[in-house]
Amino acid sequence: MIIQSLLDQDFYKFTMAQVVLHQFPDYYVKYRFTCRTPNVHWTAAMKEEIQQELEHYCRLTLTDDELAYLRGIRFLKPYFVDMLELFRPNIRYVKISFDGGLHIEVEGPWFLTIHFEMPILSIVNEVYFRHTTQFKAIAQSGRDRLHAKIEIARREGFAFSDFGTRRRYSRDWQEQVVQTLALNLPRSIFTGTSNVDLARRLRLTPIGTMAHEFIQAGQAADVVTLANSQKFMLQKWVDEYRGDLGIALTDTLGIDKFLKDFDLYFAKLYDGVRHDSGDPFEWAEKMLHHYERLHIDATTKRFVFSDGLDFEKASQLWNRLKGRAHIAFGIGTNLTNDFEGVTPLQIVIKMVECNGRPVAKLSDSPGKTMCTDTGFLEYLRSLL
Repeated sequence: MIIQSLLDQDFYKFTMAQVVLHQFPDYYVKYRFTCRTPNVHWTAAMKEEIQQELEHYCRLTLTDDELAYLRGIRFLKPYFVDMLELFRPNIRYVKISFDGGLHIEVEGPWFLTIHFEMPILSIVNEVYFRHTTQFKAIAQSGRDRLHAKIEIARREGFAFSDFGTRRRYSRDWQEQVVQTLALNLPRSIFTGTSNVDLARRLRLTPIGTMAHEFIQAGQAADVVTLANSQKFMLQKWVDEYRGDLGIALTDTLGIDKFLKDFDLYFAKLYDGVRHDSGDPFEWAEKMLHHYERLHIDATTKRFVFSDGLDFEKASQLWNRLKGRAHIAFGIGTNLTNDFEGVTPLQIVIKMVECNGRPVAKLSDSPGKTMCTDTGFLEYLRSLL
């Protein structure tokens, strides 16, 4: 089966889940699957296999060794890990249908549904490529490309981590990739992986802080205005981690709104920022100017780039920005699904409702904005 551990998951799902448990335990949410790649041919057989894989995933629990590993992470609180010991995914929160297209929705309490995104995306990817490709025919091209990337990283010396779980070709291939990187690059260059299972078994650093859904959920909070919802969630994160995990995601409501909210208080509190949409060079210059305007030395801050990166673009960014801030890269699809003749799927699962209200992600990239309520989307845009 594809998912064999509840730790086969991006680390930021655990870090967000802890905040949800402690500060938003009664929030109720809905997520929706979207495939941005045109002309993808789904089949009923794929849908059935995806369903079977998800049912298997929902029978998993955390082992004693896995729980001990989580308890060893200093900013994960004992009570949170105790709750995870009781946790098992429930298939009743997931609806999958097929009508020529593949439709997936997840709906339920936020703490109990936040864990589904990565397993569903991993399963959908692996099932799709099982049906459409032959690994033996493409494996060597993947290995050759991986070694070329290692040479670029070694030559340039920039720091990067694996962010490839959600769009990996397969679980086994991601493990091969991460093992190869760990064996061939120093930890100062290959800094870790977002996949908690691989981090545990390969003794790497788990990487991750927050995702868009965390900021989005603030749009449904009764205790704050919509205009101040992003600042509200940034503060909730600080309240939980008290200086740990200090990388803020900048594009949930667009970079310009983020800069208005990310005032001197937050700019000093957070260790840095993550780019996930829009032109990365323009974004970097805006962030550098923002820190300069606030009289903060940007060389003390970390800029993390994670939007559709390949090693050539990472190299360009590194050479433009090194010495101006601490630069790091989270590289996903280009690491775990890069083969000759294979087109990776651009698939996402995003929060679309919270507490019965629509929520939105206003991306800095065309085509990445997510909202199912056009009226709310227009109101949000006009407000911001």
